[in-house]
Amino acid sequence: MEHAENSEVLGEKIVRVLKTVYDPEIPVDIYELGLIYDVMINENDEVKVLMTLTTPNCPVAESMPQEVQEKIRSMDEVRDCEVELTFDPPWTQDHMSEEAKLELGML
Repeated sequence: MEHAENSEVLGEKIVRVLKTVYDPEIPVDIYELGLIYDVMINENDEVKVLMTLTTPNCPVAESMPQEVQEKIRSMDEVRDCEVELTFDPPWTQDHMSEEAKLELGML
């Protein structure tokens, strides 16, 4: 039970870190854009992030996953972090939060 509670708290902290990473072409963080598909934390506080990009040939295809990995790895509570890129399912504007759509004038 304790691990589950710790994972939940750590998960919330990771989300706050993810919200500091922005897509260079869109003034919205990657979490609100819906680019983060999953965050998994095992019992050893190793984190795996499953994320996508707005397009497979996104100009930050190399640097953005690296930035996510480095920011999460730098957290005291995290032992290690792996970032996996996927394009299945492909990202669409439907993945964006209401907040992101509002920010971009889509609502």
